[in-house]
Amino acid sequence: MLLKIPDVLTPDELGHVRQVLDTAPWIDGRATAGDLATQAKCNAQLPADGHECRALGDLVLAALARCPAFQSAALPRRILPPLFNRYDTGMAFGLHTDNAIRIVPGSGGTHLRTDVSATLFLSDPNDYDGGELVIEDTYGTHAVKLAAGHLVLYPASSLHRVAPVTRGRRRACVFWAQSLVRDDGERALLYDLDVAIIDLRTRMGDGDGAVQGLVSHYHNLLRRWAEL
Repeated sequence: MLLKIPDVLTPDELGHVRQVLDTAPWIDGRATAGDLATQAKCNAQLPADGHECRALGDLVLAALARCPAFQSAALPRRILPPLFNRYDTGMAFGLHTDNAIRIVPGSGGTHLRTDVSATLFLSDPNDYDGGELVIEDTYGTHAVKLAAGHLVLYPASSLHRVAPVTRGRRRACVFWAQSLVRDDGERALLYDLDVAIIDLRTRMGDGDGAVQGLVSHYHNLLRRWAEL
């Protein structure tokens, strides 16, 4: 499932993030790439253990916690601390698949399975040319370039790349989540059911029998598929 979620960050939050990124230190983005991805990756990123990255990551995690669409679609069990990257003119990230397993920083070796990948756009689309996030799935190739503060969520198993930036600077936040529901198809079914339930509750009320029945089906499916 590929899902675009608008306005994850408020304008004030977005302004604060940009201000911090303007003065923060940057390092070679290959520091967090896998063996194969290192050959394809050309960008800069905030040091993952730096104060700026941790503080901005906490801000993003708080925004995700209040975002119903993200919670419904990702069903996150654990989220890796967000990273922040920058693509200047000429930079790109070639076709790759994200690492299936990552170590949670500061956890003493706790592993996380990456079920869901996300990119939160921080630059206005008019501020740069190129730089699209290009995702390949069974339905074709999708080029994604969203407004600042908007997020795209997609299966971590997808082949994807960042097209070369030909003008300006592209900045974004990226992170991965282990979902309560491992299978993307099952997550998609639960998300579609949740959206339908919300619509029916609005139009028919919580006391309607059909609404109550669908809510029961949702939770029974989640009970069947969830991994705790």
